[in-house]
Amino acid sequence: MSAFDLPGAARNELKTLSKENAEQVARHLAMVARLIDDDPALAHEHALAASRRAGRVGVVRETVAITAYAVGDYALALRELRTYRRISGSDDQIALIVDSERGVGRPDRALEVGRAVDRTALPTEVRVELAIAMSGARLDLGETERALQELDIPELDPDRAFSWSPALFAARAAVLEDLGRAEEAALWQRRASVAEDALGASVADREIVVVDDIDESDDAEQDVPAVAPRRSAESADDVAPPAPAEREGDEA
Repeated sequence: MSAFDLPGAARNELKTLSKENAEQVARHLAMVARLIDDDPALAHEHALAASRRAGRVGVVRETVAITAYAVGDYALALRELRTYRRISGSDDQIALIVDSERGVGRPDRALEVGRAVDRTALPTEVRVELAIAMSGARLDLGETERALQELDIPELDPDRAFSWSPALFAARAAVLEDLGRAEEAALWQRRASVAEDALGASVADREIVVVDDIDESDDAEQDVPAVAPRRSAESADDVAPPAPAEREGDEA
């Protein structure tokens, strides 16, 4: 691995470091991107190694948060996400913050955090991820009908597939299943599968794919797998890094 295996935007954040240190940090971050899906524990070790060298760089703190979430350390993820948010001034990881609040057993706090954000100012994908996380928090509280309402957003378009569509459709299927609406749940789960297949066949990640009409009578008979509403870790291309909280000035 070399520093050039890391996307340019992330490398730019390392320019405040010495050349040698920036090179080492970049290599650790590139390894995180490579490992996060297959070996999140090892990816987390690389993120922590990067944080020991560059704990005041936003992308490093973000990466520690993402890998901590991936290994189930929601308290560390939450702490790192708060620090990243303070450093960057960005709400692009707000859904992960909400989900981490769920992970530490505070769904009420998760909803409060999510409601405090101006959703109209969020990128579309982040807005969808937040809706899924908020729906999960409602489920944690036993508010199943309200969980479904959280997913009633303009991006819930069954006729077109975007990068966020499979997760959104699957989340809706899971809530419908909890409500005992099995036929509708089966239909939305099938839509999630169709959207995922269509996106996999597309060339551009953001390309809009028109989804063929689904035969609802056939789909309703399919089994619906249990789909946890909790948001998954970021994709390897989106991984960015954070650092341990013991550092002076870090948020506890």
